[in-house]
Amino acid sequence: MTHRIERRRLERGTGRTLRARGFTLIEIMVVVVIIGLLAAVIVPEVVNKVDEARVAKAKEDIQSLETAITEYRLDNSVYPSTQQGLEALVKRPNDSSLTNWHGPYIQRLVKDPWGHAYHYQYPGTHGLAYDLYTYGADNQPGGTGDNADIGNWNLGN
Repeated sequence: MTHRIERRRLERGTGRTLRARGFTLIEIMVVVVIIGLLAAVIVPEVVNKVDEARVAKAKEDIQSLETAITEYRLDNSVYPSTQQGLEALVKRPNDSSLTNWHGPYIQRLVKDPWGHAYHYQYPGTHGLAYDLYTYGADNQPGGTGDNADIGNWNLGN
């Protein structure tokens, strides 16, 4: 005793059957094309915003590290050496002349938005006491766009 489910409905009052109506292939293709066009316009804008956000994050990180380096200098009357690097902000260096080290000056060293360590050099080579920078997305000196170097000497750009 099997019963078939009637897939057609009766039109009220006429006794005629109505067919179930779905979308045609053309209608579906039009929707897919519209979605594709929207994606082609929106995705590049979103990707550009991500790159801009990474550059902004790197600039903010450098400014925070500059503050910590300034605190280090105020306590110790010298900047960390290139050999001590940024690690001197987190862990007391093995230098007996640093009698006023009151760190840590930051909780931990962060990587740049592309996953690379920030670079520190004392004395600086760009007209400042020290250089603090990242090489950007490609982790190579020079470059343009998100591959450009971002340093404490060009934060305003």
